[in-house]
Amino acid sequence: MQVDFFHMRRVKSVALASVFIAGFAQAEPMHGIAMYGTPALPADFPHLPYADPDAPKGGKLIVGEVGSFDSLNPHILKGTTPWMLRFIGYESLMGRNWDEPFTLYCLLCESVETDADRTMVEFTLRPEARFSDGSPVTVEDVMWSYETLSTEGHPRYLGAWAAVESMEQTGPRSIRFTFNVENRELALIIGLRPILKKAQWEGKDFAQSGLDEAPISTAPYMVGAVEPGRSLSMVRNPDYWGKDLPFNRGLANFDEIRMEFFSDATALFEAFKAGVMNSNREFNAEKWETQYDFPAITSGDVVKSVIPHGRPSGIRGFVMNTRNPLFADWRVREAMIDVFNFEYINDTVTGRRQPRITSYFSNSELAMRPGPATGRVRELLEPFAEDLLPGALEGYALPEGDGTERNRKNLRKALALFEEAGWTVQDGVMKDAQGRPFTFDILLNQGSDEEESMINLYVQALSRIGVTPTVTVVDSAQYTERTRGYRFDMTSYWRGLSLSPGTEQRLYWGSEGVDTPGTYNWMGMKSPAAEAMIDKILAARSNEEFLAATHALDRILTTGRYVIPVYQYPVSLIAHAKELHFPDHLPVYGDWLDWQAQTWWWGDK
Repeated sequence: MQVDFFHMRRVKSVALASVFIAGFAQAEPMHGIAMYGTPALPADFPHLPYADPDAPKGGKLIVGEVGSFDSLNPHILKGTTPWMLRFIGYESLMGRNWDEPFTLYCLLCESVETDADRTMVEFTLRPEARFSDGSPVTVEDVMWSYETLSTEGHPRYLGAWAAVESMEQTGPRSIRFTFNVENRELALIIGLRPILKKAQWEGKDFAQSGLDEAPISTAPYMVGAVEPGRSLSMVRNPDYWGKDLPFNRGLANFDEIRMEFFSDATALFEAFKAGVMNSNREFNAEKWETQYDFPAITSGDVVKSVIPHGRPSGIRGFVMNTRNPLFADWRVREAMIDVFNFEYINDTVTGRRQPRITSYFSNSELAMRPGPATGRVRELLEPFAEDLLPGALEGYALPEGDGTERNRKNLRKALALFEEAGWTVQDGVMKDAQGRPFTFDILLNQGSDEEESMINLYVQALSRIGVTPTVTVVDSAQYTERTRGYRFDMTSYWRGLSLSPGTEQRLYWGSEGVDTPGTYNWMGMKSPAAEAMIDKILAARSNEEFLAATHALDRILTTGRYVIPVYQYPVSLIAHAKELHFPDHLPVYGDWLDWQAQTWWWGDK
């Protein structure tokens, strides 16, 4: 598709253009933009608060991952890519400060402008911005990136693009986006698109995955050695254009960051103990306390760091796909949660050392409050009262077991719910009125040992009420393909959430994801109430309105009973070589995304 980069695209009305001109008159160049209020850091900030500008350069960070990869393009639906490539292999017009809920500062751009109503946003590129091959970043590269990602890229890019009324070049280094909806977050979201080099992709199919095309980007790290499916090395670009920017001081300290891939978690842990990697992130508190006593720990060559954070728990557990009629009835989903004996499973798997997720935004001020909805939250929910599930207005809490293996009280509750939904135990088997058994498949990714342990205990509990599911374990490529196409009945699910939920919530819970492959709406939920709350979040002009809408959304999601929640991670557990260090100041998000890869360093200062 050809794009005219010097003229307005998709302008729908003269009236909108008039609104744009009026808003633009109020805009002025800024060094950053916050979702609410003004950026915490001044225009002349010396470095990000959680970066150490005196951190030495050099050394390697070597981490492990369960699974494999078959692509070096993280921006499309097809293929499986190493996670680090998306987060440290590319840059965007603006960069995020992880010590604020949602504030961006200029990175590839030197200034950003928006109006009071945020009907538009304009970026001016830095003249010194360069790709790794030394070529300058142009407006044409930026506009091609936005157009291509939004038409041929991963579905995560589609939501914001649909809200862009026009994109135009306004000067030699300036690009302006005008929006067609009321969404105050769009001015920020648009600034976070990865910027690609247009010339690299000329004559090629962007939507095809593979390992032949290493990306040319502006980021401090470039793709180095690649062993297909086994390891990926990212090497620091000695000629990185932005190394002296205040935003980058103290970041990108390693000469090399390498990911090693393993068939399962046991093989990964053994490799770490043997010194194949120099850092390992542990997700099991019981294992952290009882199995980190190997020689390197005893000698002090490997140390254990506990890193707290203030972000929401997100949701982790086992999701039920309501596209399958078996799980379309909320009473069945509630029964499945009752049968899941969390207290006993948690005791067996983690020694009861990790608290349970209680809602999607638990562990933060965004979490729904106990008891009935009140005040503004109730006002937001009441127009949807007829469609809300029990508990959304009245109050809801996850069932608690008695801690024993049999869990009789909750099993009785589950049987009653099944009966209400038309299922009864006949000759020891749960069946409907036509005598058809209640059976389904649980899909797991190969190497997920801990999840398999939980599912084995869950299957035993289900057998006590006459339900016998199958468990299918597939390799990572098959798992990715099946989950992207929603071809599962139940599977493991993990969705991290930030302190500033916004446009991405549509990708997670929006009804478009019921039929569109590649979204994170794995449960297949279709809730007008949830979508209305997302709209309220995006249009909020005050923190109070934002909190009320998020509390209401949390109630809708939690009482939807789509996921059987397991435990949360209020701290990060990282064992690492003693030579690896991190700054004293921890961001509010704690150990988040590429924090370790960006802020840690090797050796003493």
